[in-house]
Amino acid sequence: MHPGLKCLFPVLFLSACTQPLSTADQKPDEASMTQDVIDLSPTGWVGKSLPDLVAALEAGEISSEALVKDYLARIAMVDVNGPGLQSVLAINPDILAAARAMDERRAAGETLGVLQGAPILIKDNIDTMDAMPTTAGALALKENFAPEDAPLVAAIRANDGLVLGKTNLSQWANFRSNNSVSGWSALGGQVRNPHVLDRSPCGSSSGSGAATAASLSAASVGTETNGSIICPSNANGIVGFKPTVGLVSQAGIIPISSTQDTAGPMTRTVAGAALLLGAMTKTETPTAYLDGLSADALRGKRVGVLRFTLNGHDGLTGRFDSALSTMTSAGAELVEITGFDEPSETASQSEWIVLTREFKTLLNAYLANTPEAVPVKSLADLIAFNEAHADVELAVFGQDILIESEESLGIDDPDYAAAVVDVTKSGGVNGIDALLAQYDVDVLVAPSGPVAALIDPVKGDVWGSWAGFGDAAAVSGYPHLTVPMGDVRGVPVGVSFIGTKGADASVLAYGYAYEQVSQARIEPQYLPTAEAHISLTEAMARKSDLDLPTP
Repeated sequence: MHPGLKCLFPVLFLSACTQPLSTADQKPDEASMTQDVIDLSPTGWVGKSLPDLVAALEAGEISSEALVKDYLARIAMVDVNGPGLQSVLAINPDILAAARAMDERRAAGETLGVLQGAPILIKDNIDTMDAMPTTAGALALKENFAPEDAPLVAAIRANDGLVLGKTNLSQWANFRSNNSVSGWSALGGQVRNPHVLDRSPCGSSSGSGAATAASLSAASVGTETNGSIICPSNANGIVGFKPTVGLVSQAGIIPISSTQDTAGPMTRTVAGAALLLGAMTKTETPTAYLDGLSADALRGKRVGVLRFTLNGHDGLTGRFDSALSTMTSAGAELVEITGFDEPSETASQSEWIVLTREFKTLLNAYLANTPEAVPVKSLADLIAFNEAHADVELAVFGQDILIESEESLGIDDPDYAAAVVDVTKSGGVNGIDALLAQYDVDVLVAPSGPVAALIDPVKGDVWGSWAGFGDAAAVSGYPHLTVPMGDVRGVPVGVSFIGTKGADASVLAYGYAYEQVSQARIEPQYLPTAEAHISLTEAMARKSDLDLPTP
């Protein structure tokens, strides 16, 4: 959760080969490479994008079983051993049997769905009916085995995707404490950023972001209430898409806010995000978003540049300027937006009212319907459970948000209904829509966030000056896409494309057109710290001899 949680703009809360890279993905330039670093770059099929894998599965170039085995080997090598990312919380014990069954259907000539037996990782706050609990990273839910799939998971299976496992996350989707550490959960420990291991993986979808960046699955699903898809995608150097709220069903997701919660795809490429989004929704044409992509989508479009959302970091500014030049090369007309009337303090208070009140009511309803073996049936039970197991649950940070939410009246608060109207208008009608109309632009672009901060289990998340406009998209429920725009000394950064409600297909198309020219995604280098980056190793070393006195 961003330390500025109660300030409306910005807010953040959230959750097997070692040969050189052989795919067409861009390698980091010399300034992004290091010396004396183990090469864990993916080769073979695990290094391919979701659309490429789907095509290979359909063509019989690889089987689902072989692909799953490759991913399991890579998870063992990178996530469990090696750098130990701790991004995967559970593996589906039936995944190999499911993969074999998919291959048998294909061999029998059956027409498969659009995912063709590709293995997908699911964030562990989303119900699946596999023999894996849905835990939100919490000890209290370790026996929470769901009797049925969340609708989005059911849609993925209906389109013949395989559920490979569950990803680690910021516990309770980072809605537990104002002093939380992004990527930490009691059950999963601390997720590590595969680019620079001591940098925050960000957001509550931290495990989905790190796993996707490290090529541990064909793609992953994350969830966002405010920044939890976009921030980890930005920090881990991948594509992340937060769709219009309501496009993907909220059912079966451990809730925070019905006003803002949504699941979304986290992938290597925009095409992969478009494909997975179509497979997650109940639609007669699951390839509709993929089919709508065009390398010419930016040509002749007016792009509103939110330069005022930069935070003064020279490296981030340089990458953003380069991204803007790329958009111009793709045919876009850039329109500088010189400023924005920040939402009032009342709007900031309204957002907090909406989140805490909806969280109490919705979580009570979810917990009341969990299996008998789950020891907590209400938010009050959860708080008491955490206090009774403080050595595990409260070892890193507290539960002040849980307590504050419990002390509220839930959605029966007389101020709740007005707060919903206030906060959604602040980001939507008076925010994104107002800027699109005032400057006559088709889409807004901004940095997707700051350069990832250090993981700090002593102070909690310490982000400094924020960057980007993601909070407006979150509180309004509007679509938001982040696409890699390179790195700052090994730490990835992304560029955001933000549109109005329901403009999901257009936002994806604009990001795809940018991506086709930029090709700015880099493979993780698994640096222990930023000081291992080649641009810093010499600078950080002593240049003079130290003359010690003779004893």
